[in-house]
Amino acid sequence: MVNKNFGIAWIIALIAVLGSLYFSEIAGFVPCQLCWYQRILMYPLAVIIGIGLYLDDPKLSWYVLPFSVIGVFVSSYHYLYQKTDWFSEIGSCTKGVSCSGEYINWLGFITIPLLSFTAFMLITIVMISTLKKEK
Repeated sequence: MVNKNFGIAWIIALIAVLGSLYFSEIAGFVPCQLCWYQRILMYPLAVIIGIGLYLDDPKLSWYVLPFSVIGVFVSSYHYLYQKTDWFSEIGSCTKGVSCSGEYINWLGFITIPLLSFTAFMLITIVMISTLKKEK
């Protein structure tokens, strides 16, 4: 029996993928290096979760969690790099588009890395809750 939570996680991943494609292909925002890393982690999730749903794989959470947890860390680092001075000494995105740039800044705090963080965190929460239900 397919777990409904997997369906929720798949929808979140699809929205994130389509949102990132909208920002780059339609809105014309060029992704920075950290944005590419987040895409590298999110795009496979849409496929992995979709296949796991189709196959009704009870171990899907174990395949998804490494991607989503690393995505939480990368996107939170990117957001903090944009919004604070905490990581300015480390230096990111020395080539190409600056990682500190903000293409969007809705309500003064919602940026693309925060949207990415939200998607990764929601997927992580869904997968962990699924693991807890199995026990």
